[in-house]
Parts: sequence; structure tokens; C-alpha cells
Amino acid sequence: MGVAVVTFDGDAHAASWVRQTAVPWPLLIDRDRRLYRAYGMGRGRPLDLYGPAAILGYVQLLLRGRRLRLPGGDVTQLGGDVLIDPDGIVRFHHVGKGPADRPPVGALLAAVAAAQDVADMRS
Repeated sequence: MGVAVVTFDGDAHAASWVRQTAVPWPLLIDRDRRLYRAYGMGRGRPLDLYGPAAILGYVQLLLRGRRLRLPGGDVTQLGGDVLIDPDGIVRFHHVGKGPADRPPVGALLAAVAAAQDVADMRS
């Protein structure tokens, strides 16, 4: 199973993000946001983007020692997490409601384990 990160930001911002995060996975650029639309990731509402949940999320990051950086492009674009198995079946789909809305890591890992179990049964 492979992992890829998708962004709509341009090459310079994407390269900067890869350097800052040291992410080990390929980074794909979806300038037209076709994947975003296909998986229901539209634009966030102002309250979701700048409301209490987002502020709390940023405060938590700061308390953990993370430096905040200016956003690259369209701050209203919602993101998410999609796990697609090797057969093209979506095993996990989370659309964020704002910048602080991320699925629990345990839910992602459980979805990966379940997809791996299915793959193992087929082999």
C-alpha cells in the first residue's frame, strides 16, 4: 500500500512544505482541484475557518512547540483524508470542516489495518 499527499498549492509552496515537514511520501499537485471536488472537499465557512475550534487547534499546536506559518494559497479550501486500497475501493473518507478538523490517528490506522487484512485475504 502506498501513500501520497495531494495539494492544490503551486510548486514553490509545495516544495517549501515538503522541506519543512520532511514528509516521506510523494506530493501530487492538483491545481484544478479535481480530486478535492471528487471527494467532496469544498470551501469552508468563515465560522469553521476562523471560529473557536480553529483557534483552539492553533493554540494546541503552539503549546506543542509547533511554529505557525502563513498559509500558502486559498485558506478557504477544505482538506481531508482519503484511504483508497490497491483495488481502488475507498476504505476511509474524512472531509474536514475547517483547519482544525482532522480524523483521529487511530481511525486512520484502523482503516489501514482493515484494508491490509482484505488484501491479505485475497493473496
